[in-house]
Amino acid sequence: MATAQQIKNGYIDYVLTHDEKPKSVYSFVKKLKISESEFYEFYASFESIEKTIWVEMTVETIDTLQQQEVWAEYSSRDKILAFFYSYVEVLKKQRSFIIYSLKSAKNSLNTPDVLSGVKPIFEHFADDVINDGLESGELAQRKFLSKRYKDAVWLQFAFIVKFWVHDDSTGFEKTDEAIEKGINVTFDLFQHSPIDNLLDYGKFLSRNGKFREKMGL
Repeated sequence: MATAQQIKNGYIDYVLTHDEKPKSVYSFVKKLKISESEFYEFYASFESIEKTIWVEMTVETIDTLQQQEVWAEYSSRDKILAFFYSYVEVLKKQRSFIIYSLKSAKNSLNTPDVLSGVKPIFEHFADDVINDGLESGELAQRKFLSKRYKDAVWLQFAFIVKFWVHDDSTGFEKTDEAIEKGINVTFDLFQHSPIDNLLDYGKFLSRNGKFREKMGL
């Protein structure tokens, strides 16, 4: 009886050996000495195998972090930083496959199709982290903008993964730097700034129009 892991491992081995997908499910399962029905019991297509691999790596990273005792003590910024540093470590275990999986999306500005299953999982995770930051006052509540913070973090996700794929620095030092600078800049924008103070002051003045008239303002 075939297992999902057996099929997944067989697929990874095939694409890394041949640098392309199998010609058909029939030829692939024949090589694995299993039936087509066994394949379809776990996966609908070769694409679904790749999406599953990405989802598993993402879920593994999130679950491992959230099980750490220190996790609850992290700020929102530190939680997102911890995710990306940890995620890169998980990706390293399957770097050859990651490069293969993303090669068709090298110059794409859109989310690669293989990451379509990852996006809702990561955005849910990022949304929880951001909401904690909003509730604690770490991050600024901005009408119409706060709910889009997770979109900005997802853009960082896509950028960092693609950056890592092309990183040839020793120990992927450039990726670590890209994570630090990218996430810090993003969260700097999420936090309170002089512009927020100016907007609050403008709201205060607009709410107190009669008082301003008495003052001759």
